[in-house]
Amino acid sequence: MNSSSAVSAVPPMPSLQPARPPHVLRMAWRQLWRDWRAGELRLLMLAVALAVAALCAVSFLSDRLEQGLRRDAAQLIGGDAVLLADQPVPQALQDLAQELGLTATLSANFPSMARASEAQGGRNRLVAVKSVGAAYPLRGQLLLADGRRVGAPKPGEVWVDAAVLDSLQIRLGDSLLLGDASLKVGGVIVTEPDRGAGFLNFAPRLMLAEADLAATALIQPGSRVTYRLAVAALARGEQPAPRAQAVNQFVERAKALIASSAWRGVRLDSLDSGRPEMRQTLDRATKFLKLVAMLSALLAAVAVALAARDFAGRHLDDCAMLRVLGQAQRRIAWAYSIEFALAGLTASLIGVLLGLGLHFAFVGLLSGLFEVSLPAPSFWPATLGLGLGLSLLMGFGLPPVLQLAAVPALRVIRRDLGGLKAGSTLVLVAGVLGFAGILMVLAGELSLGLIAAGGFALALGLFAGMAWLAVRVLKRWVPLSGQGAASAAVPRWLLLATRQVAARPGFAVVQVSSLAVGLLALALLVLLRTDLIDSWLKATPANAPDRFVINLQGDQVPAFRTQIEGAGVKTYDLFPMIRGRLLSINDQTVKPAMYKDERAQRLVEREFNLSHSAELMSHNSVVQGQWVVDEADGLSVEQGLAETLGLKLGDRLRFDVAGLPVEGRITSMRKVDWSSMRVNFFVLFPRKTMADLPASWVSAFHAPAESSLDRELSRAMPNLTVVDVSAQLKQVQSVLNQVIQAVQLLFGFTLATGLVVLLASVGSTREARTREFALMRALGASSQLLARVQRAELLGVGALAGFLAGAVAVLLGALLARFVFGFAWSLNFWVPLFSMLAGAVLAQLAGWWSLRGVLRRPVMQTLREADTQ
Repeated sequence: MNSSSAVSAVPPMPSLQPARPPHVLRMAWRQLWRDWRAGELRLLMLAVALAVAALCAVSFLSDRLEQGLRRDAAQLIGGDAVLLADQPVPQALQDLAQELGLTATLSANFPSMARASEAQGGRNRLVAVKSVGAAYPLRGQLLLADGRRVGAPKPGEVWVDAAVLDSLQIRLGDSLLLGDASLKVGGVIVTEPDRGAGFLNFAPRLMLAEADLAATALIQPGSRVTYRLAVAALARGEQPAPRAQAVNQFVERAKALIASSAWRGVRLDSLDSGRPEMRQTLDRATKFLKLVAMLSALLAAVAVALAARDFAGRHLDDCAMLRVLGQAQRRIAWAYSIEFALAGLTASLIGVLLGLGLHFAFVGLLSGLFEVSLPAPSFWPATLGLGLGLSLLMGFGLPPVLQLAAVPALRVIRRDLGGLKAGSTLVLVAGVLGFAGILMVLAGELSLGLIAAGGFALALGLFAGMAWLAVRVLKRWVPLSGQGAASAAVPRWLLLATRQVAARPGFAVVQVSSLAVGLLALALLVLLRTDLIDSWLKATPANAPDRFVINLQGDQVPAFRTQIEGAGVKTYDLFPMIRGRLLSINDQTVKPAMYKDERAQRLVEREFNLSHSAELMSHNSVVQGQWVVDEADGLSVEQGLAETLGLKLGDRLRFDVAGLPVEGRITSMRKVDWSSMRVNFFVLFPRKTMADLPASWVSAFHAPAESSLDRELSRAMPNLTVVDVSAQLKQVQSVLNQVIQAVQLLFGFTLATGLVVLLASVGSTREARTREFALMRALGASSQLLARVQRAELLGVGALAGFLAGAVAVLLGALLARFVFGFAWSLNFWVPLFSMLAGAVLAQLAGWWSLRGVLRRPVMQTLREADTQ
């Protein structure tokens, strides 16, 4: 055997090259799966999913509403642009539309009485008369009960709401009397595209051809008529398209003509004036839902930060072992970053799906507010939700976890090394900035975003400072608590609990601050929800007025009082109504050009409803100045009008009332709830009589059930106009109930997020408590004593956090009520006390759930696992 064959017979030595480490993506996936099965990430992902669900639910709903409004804007106002006037539309504006090649149509709206002939029973009914031209409608379609989609009625024919037929007890094909004309009922209106929602439109519609208007002889000098000129870039019947350049030119040139010609009472209509009568309620509800979503996100940020720090603390030893096995810091950092990104993406997707389903529940609950189908949801709310979820986990969860990459390998034998620090500042700042940006986009307005987010940031600092101060006071008291005869009466468990809190000041500050933030959100939502719902319900109580009477003359007032009181009406509004146009403010002539605000321009163009009363209306409240009975030169102005026109106490106003100048000095400002079903006025004279001014009277009352009072009033005083709004009142109350249900639904979601914060706050102390209690048990403390110590500590921390949260909730609630929601807010000093009690109870319940089993863990097992620090 030669040497070469001997060498070839020797088996090759096995390779000593180290195994190639797994790819970082595979490593991250394994960590994610292991941590999920161990329950390490469930609290984080639950907090993120709830926050994203709340945000997406509100965003999907508001996005679909905005899409629907943009889609149907032209139909809501009746054209691409609409001019309104309380006199016939000037010919120059009609010529301008023709010059620009726009299709135009004129209409006139006014209230009147429709009557059945004596042979048909002679009944009458207040109707909202609308005369329309042949080109009507420019946008949308008018739908009749027989399925016809039509334009204007033929001459000699009228279309009516079903309520007109019911009230007059006539049928299709019969004739009705309108002024001096007899017209045939040719159809029942189901949908009118540009109906609007003014007070006049509470009455049922009667629509006739423009050619028949003169025959009725209803429009006389001094008649209150609203004229409309609607223009569109396309002829009727064509598909809607974006506003053409010609429409933009018409709007700009019409504004210039109105300003230069000084036409009073002529204005451009806007989408706001075509929105439903529940606009204020819907706006408030939308703001509240946005606030709820913001608070859910803020709570989730706290929960994620707490749970992530607890997560990182439990993985310190794992990372130290990875360093011993040769893993580089970069690989560990990338693995945890990818793990958190996958967890955040998964939780965000779950939250988006939950939010999508929740928003469909909102649409169902708020169906009474939508008269048309809403567009399909867009992807923007889902993108916003994914951004929120990722920013929550990456901004608030990742910073403490990234510190795991810096854990030294020496921690394996010296476990006092490599503790968590306040590092990863750059990641935290980037996450907070992204999170703040998403909150501002969600808020939609600066005041809501700043008060909610800024208020919580300041509150967190305040909570931390107060908690630190409380711990310092406790530390000064604790050393003396075990000395002297007085300490003999103090239970041992209470002494141990106070010493534990005082011994860990940083720990106590974090726990009190996080608990207080969670309780602040819950207290704030409870307060706002309660007051908001109360303000809605008070606006339309069960006995709210459902009849309005106008055109009542002064000499008829005594007989009117006698008749309605005899019918069982106990409470009612009855006030004189004076029509006046504002001429000057502090001797300066008022012109629309003085104001940039569109609403201010409209207000100074129109006639105001003025009134006088020696006593302040019970449903009004003075917010500035003083109401002085029979003050000869005094005026009381509604607060909103004063803000819009820039009025202040002491200003002198002059009005033109039927050619008579009337003036006075502003001595008080009043708060008026225009969503109520009560008689209200912009301007009140605090005087019992003003006999020299022409006035009619207006009344509002709740009619007794099954009463013929309407017919009796009309028979006794034929000049009266009695407006029955009972159907509209029921609709408003129904819509309010739907809005309240939607608010309650999302409110429950935020309560769940708040409970997650409580669990995260208490649960983050589990490991520390386990080690401390194990040492105490090893030194002879009984489980019963330690259970009392734990209860005392949790009750004390919860009570302090609850008191701080309640006090700040009252202040934040006042700011939100005043500057965002616009309703009255009363300071309730019992709130901090109730919140303190609730905080103690909730902290105890959260502690029972999160810390169950701590006292049952074997002492030897805990001591083996405990740090030596």
